Amino acid sequence: MRIGSVYNNFFKNNMFMKMLFIFSMISIVTIITLSYIIFLSVSDSTIRRELAIQKAAMEHVDRYMHQQYESVQNMVRDMHQNEALSANVTYLMNHSYAEYVQHMTNGYYANRDDYSAEVLNHFQNIIDRNSDIHQIMLYSAEKQDLLTFNQNKQFRKLNTNVARSYIPDVMAMEMPNISAPNYWIRKAVNLWDPELYAIRVPINNTQTLRNMGQFLIFFDSKGIGNALDNYERNLKGDIVVLSAKGTVLFDSSAKYYGKKYPYVEAADSLFDQTDMEAMKKERNMYVNRFVSADQGYVVIGTVPVKEMAESYAGIRNTIISISLISLLFAVLLPAFFIINFAKRTRRIIRFTQKVKYGNLSARIDDAREDELGQISHSFNEMLDELNLYIERVYKAEIRQKETELVALQARINPHFLYNTLEVIRMRAISQGARDVGEMIYSLSVLFKSLVQQKPNYTLKDEMEACRLYLELFRIRYKDIFIYTIQIDSMYYGHPVVKLSLQPIIENYVVHGIRTERSDNRLSITVGEADGALQIEVRDNGKGIDPSRLTEIQEELERPEESGQMFGLRSVHSRLRYLYGPQFGITIVSTLEEGTMIRVRYPAHSEGKGV
Repeated sequence: MRIGSVYNNFFKNNMFMKMLFIFSMISIVTIITLSYIIFLSVSDSTIRRELAIQKAAMEHVDRYMHQQYESVQNMVRDMHQNEALSANVTYLMNHSYAEYVQHMTNGYYANRDDYSAEVLNHFQNIIDRNSDIHQIMLYSAEKQDLLTFNQNKQFRKLNTNVARSYIPDVMAMEMPNISAPNYWIRKAVNLWDPELYAIRVPINNTQTLRNMGQFLIFFDSKGIGNALDNYERNLKGDIVVLSAKGTVLFDSSAKYYGKKYPYVEAADSLFDQTDMEAMKKERNMYVNRFVSADQGYVVIGTVPVKEMAESYAGIRNTIISISLISLLFAVLLPAFFIINFAKRTRRIIRFTQKVKYGNLSARIDDAREDELGQISHSFNEMLDELNLYIERVYKAEIRQKETELVALQARINPHFLYNTLEVIRMRAISQGARDVGEMIYSLSVLFKSLVQQKPNYTLKDEMEACRLYLELFRIRYKDIFIYTIQIDSMYYGHPVVKLSLQPIIENYVVHGIRTERSDNRLSITVGEADGALQIEVRDNGKGIDPSRLTEIQEELERPEESGQMFGLRSVHSRLRYLYGPQFGITIVSTLEEGTMIRVRYPAHSEGKGV
């Protein structure tokens, strides 16, 4: 119910709120989508970079272990290349330690000062050169004895035949060159340190190539960790080296020595590709594998997803901050403009409601040139035109009706007046006063034309009314007044305002004619000038004093009537209201010479005369 009320009040009839909501939704979805895509791209790039660093560290571990294996091979190669040393090693492997000492004492070699051929000294030199070596062992396949030499320069020879242990079986088995120390060997030498790995190389007879035994070295796994010192600052996660059986040979975190590694099965890893499978998630871990198939171990790098996320947490927070700021700008800025447009639109709606209820003086105050500004300007112009039309047509019709009403009031009852004038005319004719009869006839016809309502009042009708009026005064002033009317028949049908010329002629008869003269004349000329129909009424009467002429012109231009000059002002006002300010009457007069009044109508006026 509440949601429906909000919808009805703010969205149903509000176009701008709908626009704002739709635009906001599009902006929010777009920005969130782009931000998420950017975050995925940046996080993926960060993960790949971190895993690439880890891969480089894993490759360094692999190279280090290969170097250790090669160093062991070089040790065996050096023993074979030194004939005296090789002979002593062979003698030690096949005889007891006491016999070996006796052999060395009896001077088996010609050069008794050559200590490099002494086996134990040689082993001591090897340990001194490589601090990662924890134990050196020689196994004699023929005697099944195990000779050991540790970091403390302690030498022991152990009998490890089949009856005593499984070491002969272990040494006879095919095993990876690098592996975890064998349980039975650990037991024999009583060495249980879990942080060790073993490298084994066979020792063969240089002449017969028959296997004589095995050269076995236990290395301290901490040496691998020392090889990673250069990566300590940038390396994330842990690196583990597993043997083929899954025993932990090295663990950078030192958590899985002597335990089963939980994340990757070494047996499965040995069948993987030898290059790294980056970004493989297992148990919320990113896991890299680097398999050394020929040496029988696998290097595994793991990075917890949580720890990896910390590497791009700053970028994630930056993207979120930028996205929130973008959302604010994407929503608030359009909202500001849309709300502004909404206010302007509501102002236009309120304005139209004022006009609806008759307030034609209302105007929209909006000076902008956009679409809403153009609508406002158009409404204002429309109202100006409407007010002008009302002034020109409606008020002109009112004034016309007022003029006709005054004429009707002055004429009492037309029917009674016509009958009375007809009786008088007939009496005048019967008494021989034909001129009086003509005057009464002209007056009767003039009254009929003025009172009669015609749907189309033309210039011909107005000219006929003027002729009848002038005819009355021609008969009255028989010998001192003449008039002329010049009009082309093409202008007969032109619609004009009723009683727009007769008051001008009447004004001359009342104020301009000079009865003391015998040459009074008045002319009416119809023509076109400057794109308008122009009628000039000229006389040679008294003329108008310049000061009085100025008063008349000012009175004609006043917006409100003062009660003076009813005839001229009525004609001028109606023409201007009906046709515009460029139409109306113009007065030109010279004192004692005469007056010219010019009346202008539209040249192509359409519609009916009023």
